[in-house]
Amino acid sequence: MLKITNAKIVTETDIIPHGWVTIENGKIVEIGTGSAEGDIDAHGLTLMPGFIDVHVHGGNNLEAMDGTPEALKGLSAFYAKHGVTSFLPTTWTAPPQPIIHALKAIAEWMNQPLDGATILGAHVEGPYISPKKPGAQNPGDIRPADAAEFGQWLATDAVKLITLAPEVPENRAIIQPCVDHNITVSAGHTDATFDEMQAAQGITQTTHTFNAMRPLHHRDPGTVGAAMLNPDIRCELIVDGVHVHPQMVKLLYQIKGADHIILITDAVRGAGLPMGTQYLQDGRTVTVTNSAYLDDGTLAGSTLTMEVAVRNFHQFTGCSLVDVAKCASLNPARAIRVADQKGSITPGKDADLILVDDDFNIHMTMVGGRVISN
Repeated sequence: MLKITNAKIVTETDIIPHGWVTIENGKIVEIGTGSAEGDIDAHGLTLMPGFIDVHVHGGNNLEAMDGTPEALKGLSAFYAKHGVTSFLPTTWTAPPQPIIHALKAIAEWMNQPLDGATILGAHVEGPYISPKKPGAQNPGDIRPADAAEFGQWLATDAVKLITLAPEVPENRAIIQPCVDHNITVSAGHTDATFDEMQAAQGITQTTHTFNAMRPLHHRDPGTVGAAMLNPDIRCELIVDGVHVHPQMVKLLYQIKGADHIILITDAVRGAGLPMGTQYLQDGRTVTVTNSAYLDDGTLAGSTLTMEVAVRNFHQFTGCSLVDVAKCASLNPARAIRVADQKGSITPGKDADLILVDDDFNIHMTMVGGRVISN
């Protein structure tokens, strides 16, 4: 039994200005208002559900595609320092062997107790994307969906989310099998028209919305227009002020509402590294500045961390703390079907919690009732 007291608590529906939370066997068992004796005094800080990052490649000079226990454990610890309590290590466009190697490594560490954030599964971003919208993905490894390769992915039981370009017929053919296996399908790195998006039944998400997709145009609504108008689609969003203009972030929030935005980092190896750091990705140089860039100026993922994403989103939109918690915790949990266990401060759910100040600086990260970082 553990009790956190003297906290401002962000629940799924409102704010408790001064309250407490009781935890037992790693679960939230009770929430109360007022003063109480306890084990952890929050000293008036804000208690929020831990962030869930469903699109993150790396950080601190490590990446999911390294495919090693050391990389996954290191990422888990790094993300926890930034308020993330669970995540999907995300692969990228590569030949078949590196992808399956990474997925097998992720499968081995799924839902295992770590000294950091919990690995909930994998997000496979590419290679089934559009050569017209590669972003920083390696164009030479982009290919249509292959049944044998896809079957290998399914056999790992690791894949929880897949990004694909639905306008490619072979890619569209695996959408329903993904749905049948409880894998969320996200449209990304795509040149899909509005009509092609409408026809691709089973897509419930867009990957880093606005980036690497057919844009919104008044005579061509495109992928973005379809995402805005389809009430079944949640929109991932990189809120670093670089990938998407702050006013576009605000526009998407006003159109989609707090229930349909998922804050992500899309962070890569350079996250957490000093400005000016350079490293190789698929033989190409990536430079860390205000984000991560290839030599030709193409954005190559981000150097964003989740507490900064949350701070920016709150600032750009003026939204409530309840809405922030939805976008950073509950919506990603719903997207990958773990909202019965995670994503909000609710009795019966996992005690994945963070304490933050008014600027969203992380003062404590708790995973499954264990204090991981403070």
